Amino acid sequence: MTIRLPDFQGGFRAYAPREEPFAAASGTPFTSRTVFSAAHVVADPFADATPDSPAAVDWDATLAFRRHLWSHGLGVAEAMDTAQRGMGLDWAGAAELIRRSAAEAKSVGGLIACGVGTDQLTGPATLAEVRAAYEEQLALVEESGAQAILMASRALAAAAKGPEDYLEVYGHLLRQAAEPVILHWLGPMFDPALEGYWGSSDLDAATGTFLQVIAAHPDKVDGIKVSLLEAQREIDIRRRLPQGVRCYTGDDFNYPELIAGDEQGFSHALLGIFDPLGPLAAEAVRVLDTGDAKGFRELLDPTVELSRHLFQTPTRFYKTGVVFLAWLAGHQAHFTMVGGLQSARSLPHFARAYELADGLGLFPDPKLAEERMKNLLSLYGVTQ
Repeated sequence: MTIRLPDFQGGFRAYAPREEPFAAASGTPFTSRTVFSAAHVVADPFADATPDSPAAVDWDATLAFRRHLWSHGLGVAEAMDTAQRGMGLDWAGAAELIRRSAAEAKSVGGLIACGVGTDQLTGPATLAEVRAAYEEQLALVEESGAQAILMASRALAAAAKGPEDYLEVYGHLLRQAAEPVILHWLGPMFDPALEGYWGSSDLDAATGTFLQVIAAHPDKVDGIKVSLLEAQREIDIRRRLPQGVRCYTGDDFNYPELIAGDEQGFSHALLGIFDPLGPLAAEAVRVLDTGDAKGFRELLDPTVELSRHLFQTPTRFYKTGVVFLAWLAGHQAHFTMVGGLQSARSLPHFARAYELADGLGLFPDPKLAEERMKNLLSLYGVTQ
C-alpha cells in the first residue's frame, strides 16, 4: 500500500508508509543530562477566533500533551516561542498557560521551566517599562513554582541603545530573581525583531556582552539556552561559562553532537524539535546515560534531517510543522493553530515532514497518521 505525495517540483511520488512505530517506553528522569522539550499549544478549533484575536486554547489537550512529555522523563519548557509566544499567543494566554502547566507539573512531579518576557508591551517602551514588564512576568512564574527562563525581548531590542542597557536590565532582573534562571539567546532567524540583541549585530561583540552578564551574576544563572544554529559558537560559549553554569542547546540543526559533547564538556538540551521527537529523544538520552555515546548518536542522528526540514527558512514557522506532526501522531484531534498559523507552510512541506517522521517511526498509530495525511491531501485536491 502506498500514499501519493506531492513533491517540490509540482509532481507526485508514491510512498509506502511504515507499518510499525518506534518502540519507546515511558521512563524515569535522566541522569547524565537535563533535557527540556519546548511544547506547543493546542488551539480550540470550535472557537470563533480570527488570526488577530486572543488565542483560544484547548486546555485539556494542551495539558495532556505535557503529560505525554513528562511520562517519558522529559522536562517541559513552557510558554516559549514553540508555544507561539508573539505569534498567536499573547501575554494573557501565556500567563494562563503558565499557571495551568505549573499546577499540572506539581501534580505529576514533572520538571518545568517557564518563559519570562515582555510581550504585554504592545508599542514602543522605555527601559523602565521593559524592566517592569519583565518583573511582572518573573513574579508570576516564581509564584507558580516553576523555574524562570528569561527570554529575549523585542521591546528591549527596540529600546536599548547599546550593550550597557542590556547589562543594566539583566543585572537588575538577576539580582532580584528568587532562584537561578535560564537565560535565553534567541537568534533573529527565529524572530527578526531580535536582530542586534545584546547591543550588536556582530556576534562576537554580542557574545562578549552576554558572557559579561553571566560573569557578574553566576549564582543567579542556572544555565543558558543558545538558539543561534551555529554549533561552533555554542561550543565556544559553553567553554567560557563560569563553573556551574550549564549550557542548554537550542540548536535544532546540530543537537546530537552538542548534547553528546567532547572532551571539554557537553550541552544539556532545551529544544523545540523534542516536541515531536519526545519518546525517541528520551530513549536516546537514556542510552547516553549508560555512557554509550555511539548508541545515542545512532538513535538521534537520523532525526536531524526532519529537524532541519521543519526549521528551514523562514525558521520562525517551524511551529506549524510541530503541530502538524502532533496531529498526525494522534496527540490532538485537528490541525488548527492559534493565529491561523497552520497556513504558514506548503503542502509539499507537509508531505515531506510526514514522510520523514513516518520513516523514523514517530507515529504511535501509523494507520491513523496515513489516514489523516490522506484527508489533508484531499482538502488540497489530491486524489489517491
